[in-house]
Amino acid sequence: MQIFSTFDSNIHLEIAISTLGKNGIKNENIYAVPLDNRTEERRLFDTLHRSDGTSLIDIGMALATAFSVIGASIGFELSWGPIYWGLIGAISGFVVGVAIRLFMELVIRKRKRVLKGKQSEVILIIDCEETQIALVENILWKHFAMGVAITKVES
Repeated sequence: MQIFSTFDSNIHLEIAISTLGKNGIKNENIYAVPLDNRTEERRLFDTLHRSDGTSLIDIGMALATAFSVIGASIGFELSWGPIYWGLIGAISGFVVGVAIRLFMELVIRKRKRVLKGKQSEVILIIDCEETQIALVENILWKHFAMGVAITKVES
């Protein structure tokens, strides 16, 4: 039987491996594979097939609405009228909102990603007998495994 589990690269992984060794799992039957960190920088603009879930125009749309209402209200007393001043307010609000979001994505979030220093995950593969499955699975869950899967190996 093979048991696959994923861990964050931290001390709990090392403790889990040593606990497995103390409980009769040989070191030859434990295989740890670290995943590589992303080397390329994240893209700012989404494509049709890939999206990261963040929007660049959400603040721009909200500010465009607010600025257009203010521009239309003030436009009743100005020479061009409320329609032109509402459009001017909408365009300027959208530009200000997109500029704010770009600043947040390029400067603030990049700085947080660098400071955070997230380590990659580790996949742990364990070969064991069917009688040891419950013990191994219990040890992995107690040492904060992110996920555990059991497969039967045909020999």
